[in-house]
Amino acid sequence: MAWNFDPNRPIYLQLAEKIETFILSGTYPAGAKIPSVRDLAKEAAVNPNTMQRALTKLEEDGLLITQRTSGRFVTKDLGKINKARHRLVQDQTAEFMMKMRQLGIEKEEVLEAINMLSEEMKR
Repeated sequence: MAWNFDPNRPIYLQLAEKIETFILSGTYPAGAKIPSVRDLAKEAAVNPNTMQRALTKLEEDGLLITQRTSGRFVTKDLGKINKARHRLVQDQTAEFMMKMRQLGIEKEEVLEAINMLSEEMKR
C-alpha cells in the first residue's frame, strides 16, 4: 500500500517524518534493523533515491546508524530518541496552539478540553 503525500512538501521530508514516527512509536524499536532502501521505496511507492535521501536525513538527525555490511539500524541511544520525541511534541503542540489562537480559543479552554478528552479516553 502506497503512503499518502502532500504535494506541497518535499516527499523525502515526508518519508523521513513517517519513518521517524515509526521509530518514536516503537514500530522500529531502538537497535532494530530497518528494511532496505529498496524495500521501503517499494512499500512507499517512491524512487529509491528519494528514500535514500530520507534515510540520510534520519542518519544526520542521529536516529539511524549505517553498518556497512549489515544495513541500517535505529540508534540504541535512547537519549537521541527521547530528544526527537520531545521535539515532535513541542512542534505539534506549537502548531495546535497557533490554530487555537487563530480561532480565539484561550489556553484555559484548551486545557479543559484536553482534560475532558483524557478522562473520556481512560474509560
